[in-house]
Amino acid sequence: MANEHINWYPGHMKKTRELIQENLKLVNAAVEILDARIPVSSRNPVIDELIKNKRRIIILNKSDLSDQSANEAWTRYFKSQGAETVCMNALTGAGISDLFKVMNRMKDEINRESVRKKPLRAMIVGIPNVGKSSLINRLAGKKSAKTGNKPGVTRGKQWINLQDQIQLLDTPGILWPKFEDKDTALKLSFVGSIKDEVLDREDLTIELIRFLKNSYPELLVKRYNLDSTEGEPLEIMEAICEKRGFIMSGKRYDYARAARTVIDEFRSGKMGRITLEIPGKDVESND
Repeated sequence: MANEHINWYPGHMKKTRELIQENLKLVNAAVEILDARIPVSSRNPVIDELIKNKRRIIILNKSDLSDQSANEAWTRYFKSQGAETVCMNALTGAGISDLFKVMNRMKDEINRESVRKKPLRAMIVGIPNVGKSSLINRLAGKKSAKTGNKPGVTRGKQWINLQDQIQLLDTPGILWPKFEDKDTALKLSFVGSIKDEVLDREDLTIELIRFLKNSYPELLVKRYNLDSTEGEPLEIMEAICEKRGFIMSGKRYDYARAARTVIDEFRSGKMGRITLEIPGKDVESND
């Protein structure tokens, strides 16, 4: 990969950090949305630092795209860290009822010794393109927040009133000031949380194939009708070109088309359910 460090800290990201700090006093809980395929890499340490001791709900979004056994392992891990955890698909609404149950339970805890019942006020936080706007639209039952498949669509802040005295404060996505870790940047790029223009897509695909060759070789073989996953990632990419007919004039491999196909089919789940990080390997587990 050409860039060991990726600097991506636009002015609106700095403003978002300040926005979260200013509004934390208004809420009694935080709903942190992670990508279930990369729960470590999609968990911004800046958000961790800002939220501190607030009640926490972890949403493992896009959990239909991630490995079911890994979903269960991550649920156990985050619960061991004191956070309520819900597996969801914000687009389809799967897991919404579970989330409402958790939020209502938190509201009851807050009001346990109160004469006057207070609403649960929760701040929604997460990195760009992790599904915050889709979740809010699903919770509110109407399109109350902008959605898009490009990072950084949400702007400003907005309060959303839900049923049962639950209020959500939406905030724009916030990324790191700098990606020191190449592995984190790669994984964020794999799932589309970093704009595709930032990294070379063909290089990115080579790295994704390298991971899949080691962790999910059977999915590669099945999806692209390969004989095996022997050889270097570039050789596997060329085999994909041959199987899919991605050949240009002069019998040259169309690497760009293969790269688009592999990345898109990974992100859409057509390749199968894949998790790039697991407890115990990518983070210490208390299990």
